[in-house]
Amino acid sequence: MSTDVVRLGSARGGWLRRAGWRHLVGIVALFFALFPIVFLVSAALNPLGTLGTASIVPSDASLDNFRNLFARTDFLRWMLNTLFIGLASAAAGMFLSTCAAYAFSRFRFRGRRMGLLSLLLVQMFPQFLAIVTLYLMFATVTDLYPGIGFNTPWSLILLYLGGALGVNTWLMKGFFDTIPTDLDESAKVDGASHVRIFFDIILPLVAPILAITGLLAFIGTVSEFIIASIFLTDPDSKTVAVGLYGLVAGERNNNFGMFAAGSLIAAIPTVALFQFLQRYIVGGLTSGAVKG
Repeated sequence: MSTDVVRLGSARGGWLRRAGWRHLVGIVALFFALFPIVFLVSAALNPLGTLGTASIVPSDASLDNFRNLFARTDFLRWMLNTLFIGLASAAAGMFLSTCAAYAFSRFRFRGRRMGLLSLLLVQMFPQFLAIVTLYLMFATVTDLYPGIGFNTPWSLILLYLGGALGVNTWLMKGFFDTIPTDLDESAKVDGASHVRIFFDIILPLVAPILAITGLLAFIGTVSEFIIASIFLTDPDSKTVAVGLYGLVAGERNNNFGMFAAGSLIAAIPTVALFQFLQRYIVGGLTSGAVKG
């Protein structure tokens, strides 16, 4: 009987060494991932709406912070501005990156290698380093063409498009390189032009990488704050990031409940877009791992 006990104990010890520690690491990682979300939900449901009274389990949960957010601020307009700027800049930037990646992947021309290296080197410098220059440029643009100047969504879209090329072009080019050029040659034999090859043959095959880069571009645009806070100062033109920061910029303790409520609502479009593109994202990651 003592021998059976020893064997059972050794089996349990072996399971802990083989796989048990992985479960422990997963539990710890899940805790660190979910704790901020749980705390944010609790703060949004806390009727007092202050940072000092925030707790994991609110004593008297209510939706007052959500009501005050829509009643006292222009949150709905901020949300619409954010969605318009995010979707427009992500779609336009993805199209520009796709065209550039197709050109670098399929054509051979003078300056091709230097162009690729230049796109990569430019990304080493953060975009906010050029804020002073951009501000002076758009000060002149605002005087000449107010429709694309300060406090307009078009100004921010143009700025974000300035950084559309770069890492995304490199990622897409690597994906384009995995597509056999025989498809292009066959289409050319049938009389297809480069434009038709690009839209009808290549784009459907690179849908996974388009979904990935589009989602990353949307997330980066929606969460961007530094440039948006400088170019959007009018209350009606602000994005969610700029507007929510204004709630806690003066005294963080007062409007923390509304800030938490707005953060939860602002995360809904990103989560919805991720769920919609999930099948493409998983396919793109696994396909890239196999082809690479």
